[in-house]
Amino acid sequence: MIDVMAFLVPILVIIVLLVIFLSFVPLGLWISAVSAGVKVNIFSLVGMRLRRVRADRIIRPLIKAQKAGMDVNANQLESHLLSGGHVDNVVDALIAAHRANLDLSFERAAAIDLAGRNVFEAVRMSVTPKIIETPWISAVAIDGIEVKVIAKVTVRTNLARLVGGAGEETIIARVGEGIVTTVGSSQSHKSVLENPDSISRTVLSKGLDNGTAFEILSIDIADVDIGRNIGAHLQIQQAEADKQIAQAKAEERRATAIAREQEMKAEVESMKAKVVEAEAEVPMAMAEALRSGNLGVMDYYRIQNVQADTEMKHNFGDTDFTGILRKEEERKPEK
Repeated sequence: MIDVMAFLVPILVIIVLLVIFLSFVPLGLWISAVSAGVKVNIFSLVGMRLRRVRADRIIRPLIKAQKAGMDVNANQLESHLLSGGHVDNVVDALIAAHRANLDLSFERAAAIDLAGRNVFEAVRMSVTPKIIETPWISAVAIDGIEVKVIAKVTVRTNLARLVGGAGEETIIARVGEGIVTTVGSSQSHKSVLENPDSISRTVLSKGLDNGTAFEILSIDIADVDIGRNIGAHLQIQQAEADKQIAQAKAEERRATAIAREQEMKAEVESMKAKVVEAEAEVPMAMAEALRSGNLGVMDYYRIQNVQADTEMKHNFGDTDFTGILRKEEERKPEK
């Protein structure tokens, strides 16, 4: 029994040591690298494990890169991974660029990846251009007719300007601005409908891809439609505004006239009151004149006759002439 235990204890110790060794050393990954012809030191794999770096995310892309003939080492890939980059995307982009005979270094590819762009998609777009379709862009010609345009912009990635270059939103905004400017400078909307390619030629000549991550290959007008008559609509609004202004001024004049009429009525009433007051003083003045001898009896009668004539003329102006003649005939005594 003692001999069996003495035999099993060393075996168990060897097994435990082997398990601990394999937990630190990815032996299978090292064998895969060696069999693929990639020179990797096994102690480098142990160092990756100690630095909490997954060795498979370094070794497998490294095998793929060296099989494709790329000059990439494990330290570059590990540094990019520790920086938060996507090693697989960078390696795939380098391989695609190498196959397409594009000038793309590992440093530029890593910088593009760390900038938040998909470097592999960028390389694919450099090989196969992408079509960006704009939404409906509304513009108004000089004759006041609204023209709606949809454009398709064919672009490809400019790898040299991908870091720090503007994206697709800038391309769409610049193309929209160019379309609005071109249509707005047209004398008639009919000329835009007859020659829609004039829009694409004018917009393309403006160099809209400056400072962007793309190179514009072509701008094609996909659809043109007629919108509202903006000029007529603006004229209607202007006429309505002028009408409201005229109505406001007329109302102001009417209010002023009403106020002036009220003032004149008040003045007339005041004058009537003064006349009535003055008329009330006339009999008293005449009586005083008679007592003092300043007014004779004949003078008084003449004043009465003048008042009667004045009243008759007043009644004559306010009454029907035919009725007055009829009354005069009735007053005459029969012969």
